[in-house]
Amino acid sequence: MNTISGSNGGGQILRTALTLSMITGQAFRMTHIRAQRRKPGLMRQHLTCVTAAAAICNASLEGAEIGSTELLFTPGAITAGDYHFAIGSAGSTTLLAQTLLPALWHASAPSSLTLEGGTHNPLAPPSHFMDEIYLGTLRKSGLDVTCALHEYGFAPAGGGRIHLQIQPCAVLTAVDLSERGSLETLEMEVIVRNLDWSIAERFITVMQKNFPHAAIRRTMLKSGPGQGICCLVRAEFSQSKEMFSSFGEISVKAETLAKRCAHQVKHFLASQAAVSHHLADQLLLPMALHQGGGFTTLKPDEHFLTNRDTILAFLPDVGIDTDAQDALCHVRIETHARG
Repeated sequence: MNTISGSNGGGQILRTALTLSMITGQAFRMTHIRAQRRKPGLMRQHLTCVTAAAAICNASLEGAEIGSTELLFTPGAITAGDYHFAIGSAGSTTLLAQTLLPALWHASAPSSLTLEGGTHNPLAPPSHFMDEIYLGTLRKSGLDVTCALHEYGFAPAGGGRIHLQIQPCAVLTAVDLSERGSLETLEMEVIVRNLDWSIAERFITVMQKNFPHAAIRRTMLKSGPGQGICCLVRAEFSQSKEMFSSFGEISVKAETLAKRCAHQVKHFLASQAAVSHHLADQLLLPMALHQGGGFTTLKPDEHFLTNRDTILAFLPDVGIDTDAQDALCHVRIETHARG
């Protein structure tokens, strides 16, 4: 049994452990869950990941309750099916989806997932990113998963809903994302619900000053739960595609948020990386589970490194090599194909 400490990380360690436990059949005990966070232990969104994973693989659980700092997860067999999970808050549906998807594409029959909660909230990939960038990249390896956004869910109201259709896929081919090629298009989409449109225009004004040649798309949502604003920046290169996002925050000016977003995009464009921090972190697990691959990214952060270490705890035969040169890092995943 794997014993994993969650003291130096957040929910990502738990989500990665759940995914790998389901697929490899290895039980794990996690201690000191989110110990360094302001509110340690399992929050609602983390508990939903635990109980949803347990439902998919008929796992037995100990310590599965809100606030728990220790969890024992003993998996059974993965079962394909039509699943519906509601987080009950604005917790991220996309992080829940990324926890469950690899297990379901390892199942013997097609499955579907309907997930309710947050779809566009800080500190998590928005549903657009998951569909266009994360799943879009894995589709190049042979993955057959569709993702439909049925309702936006902004923090703190939540109320969003996504639906995914998953086809079995025992092995994904290796993909090489070492080169991104030349920048072909840059597009900004500003999405607003139940807020004055002038807030969006202030955001757009700052972004246009920083990226005067970028295309602008304005999306005003009709009535729905809560209120919110987000900006998605799509950067399409000749060999890859990336997306950056920014979300409205209470008591933070639109201009401040736009400047943060612009800085993030400029930092990436100034590099030669093909993959952003966020996508790099997310690609490690599917590449390690299948035929490996490689990519260039920005200098790895602590989040990337703890995720890598969690993967290696379950898959000791996998090699994850990082070669950092100044601000650019070459990552190579070597593994034996699993069929």
